[in-house]
Amino acid sequence: MIYLAVIAAVAGGLIVLGALWRVFPGPVMVPVALVPVGLGAVVAFWPQWQPVLWAVDGALVVLALLDLSSLPRTSHFRARRLMQRVASLAKPHPVQLELENASGRTYTLFVRDDSHPQLQSQPEQFSLVLPGRSRAVLRYRLRARRRGAFEFQWVYLRLPSRWHLWQRFLALPVPGTLHVYPDMKQLDQYALLARTNRLALLGLRRTRRVGQDNEFERLRDYTPDDNYRHIDWRATARRRKLTVKEFQTNQSQTVIFLVDCGRMMVNRSSGLSLLDHAFNAVLMLSYVALEHGDRVGLMCFSDRIHSFVPPEGGQRQMNRLIHACFDRFPQLVESRYDEAFLYLQTHCRKRALVVLLTNLIDELNAQMLTDHLRAVARRHLPLAVLLRDPRLFEPLQPLEQSPGRFRSSVEFYRAAAAAEVVLWRHQVLATWHAHGVLYLDVFPDQLTAPLVNRYLEIKARHLL
Repeated sequence: MIYLAVIAAVAGGLIVLGALWRVFPGPVMVPVALVPVGLGAVVAFWPQWQPVLWAVDGALVVLALLDLSSLPRTSHFRARRLMQRVASLAKPHPVQLELENASGRTYTLFVRDDSHPQLQSQPEQFSLVLPGRSRAVLRYRLRARRRGAFEFQWVYLRLPSRWHLWQRFLALPVPGTLHVYPDMKQLDQYALLARTNRLALLGLRRTRRVGQDNEFERLRDYTPDDNYRHIDWRATARRRKLTVKEFQTNQSQTVIFLVDCGRMMVNRSSGLSLLDHAFNAVLMLSYVALEHGDRVGLMCFSDRIHSFVPPEGGQRQMNRLIHACFDRFPQLVESRYDEAFLYLQTHCRKRALVVLLTNLIDELNAQMLTDHLRAVARRHLPLAVLLRDPRLFEPLQPLEQSPGRFRSSVEFYRAAAAAEVVLWRHQVLATWHAHGVLYLDVFPDQLTAPLVNRYLEIKARHLL
């Protein structure tokens, strides 16, 4: 009975240690604890071995207490996290941890940084030997699976004792914030390729301009390559030198994005939701439109209007657009297209290119959206962008390649059902085209280049 009472007291002490000081038995403690357990079984049959059992238990207790005193304190370590506060969705983001050992002893450390489940760390944990009064630099990469603001609070350490009978968990306060935005690295890539005239690498194509640009920019000296019809004879007579007019593309036009944040945008493609792909394409086209001197606005809506950025020009507008969409997520609600277009009619009376990014899967929403697009086409130029659900088009792949490749009747009927939905989708798009509504029907991961190309085509054909 006394032996059981001692065991219970030891177990209670371990619980107190774990609760107050986050100290737990180490991996070596398990085989060491099996020694008195085996002796206890021997004493049950041969009581004369009981003094040996008490001596072994006493020695193990003394050994455990000595080893417990070798555990480090929180004040022995300092940590600092270095990283940029802005990251791009699904892109690797470098993070650097600086860990300092202020004590005079050498410790074996297992280090893990604080992280949200939506942030994937590579590697997730570090193992190192940190000598006394030294510093170590640890580098890893984060990959965000969703947008938004993420808070960092701690850097976690796990330290074994000298003889590995105990281990202690320390949490060093290292607060920090990471804002994950839609893919912004594509903007730097676009700017670099634009300067080197290699935009074809992004899938952007040159669009032949129809007619002449009709906005006067400046007068300049005549060169042999100029069209003689652009000669300004009054300026030529005044300067006594051939002078031509130089024109530029229509600027200060308006582009407004209407982004559906409802249930139609919840599905995922290539690891991202349809809404994530939509925002990536919106920011890319916004950057291109602002570079062309246009004014860009943004509206995010579902069953209500979530945010509205009035159309403006300039590079500061890019920051407003990014902050308006970086923490917006799809919701399982029915989108109210009527409220979105009513809000657009109220707050934007000047003719604009209205780019609606959404998806269609049922006839009710299709009819509702058709009515609103027909109405908005009287004042604005609507461009409806439909994001295809890859799971809907997957059953059609054997049908496109060869009808004989179906392995079962179930696969054939799935393809037939998908073909019926796709045919209905094409009929809706034909109706929109008949009413003067432009459209794009693309897969989410292939959206950016076709959307920018369509914008450049609209500018080249002076449709806006």
